[in-house]
Amino acid sequence: MPTPSPNRPPSNGMAWFVKSLIKLAIISALGYMAYIYTGDYQQQLRHYISDRIKYTELIQQSAPQMGSLPNPIEGASLVDTWGAARSEGRTHEGIDIFAKRSTPIHSTTIGVVRKVGLDRLGGNVVSVIGPGGVMHYYAHMQQFADIEVGDWVEAGEVIGYVGDSGNAKGTPPHLHYGIYTRSGAVNPYPLLDK
Repeated sequence: MPTPSPNRPPSNGMAWFVKSLIKLAIISALGYMAYIYTGDYQQQLRHYISDRIKYTELIQQSAPQMGSLPNPIEGASLVDTWGAARSEGRTHEGIDIFAKRSTPIHSTTIGVVRKVGLDRLGGNVVSVIGPGGVMHYYAHMQQFADIEVGDWVEAGEVIGYVGDSGNAKGTPPHLHYGIYTRSGAVNPYPLLDK
């Protein structure tokens, strides 16, 4: 079989194949560009950028001050249980707010949902990152509201329902509410409006 000369152009069959590949590549590139610059992708990109701007503005705001946060359970009595002894040599890093099972739990802050899921000690938990990058931790829920990680919540928005999940199983239904800064846990009791 003769070998093609490096100076000779490809045969008609080979030329057709190469031209077809080039056309396919151009059509694919145009389709991809149309997808990127129109419709769904553009909307997703706008949403992503908007969320990043909101989050940046959120963490630049001041952290909660004394008495600035609403009660996460409307009408419930607040008792300072911060620092009380717990199992395994732990101390209580939050407060317990007792209420009837299935009572709505409201976010105490605006923010972005960081976690919706199970925790070994807290059971069904929701974490919300609020102003100043402060994390608000809600534990022992019976069930979650219709929220997902990455959702934005407003202060007062329902995020779950009182229960006894996690290591609270068998105790009276309650919400464990904790606040965490970059330095660690802080007592939420003085920050709540009583």
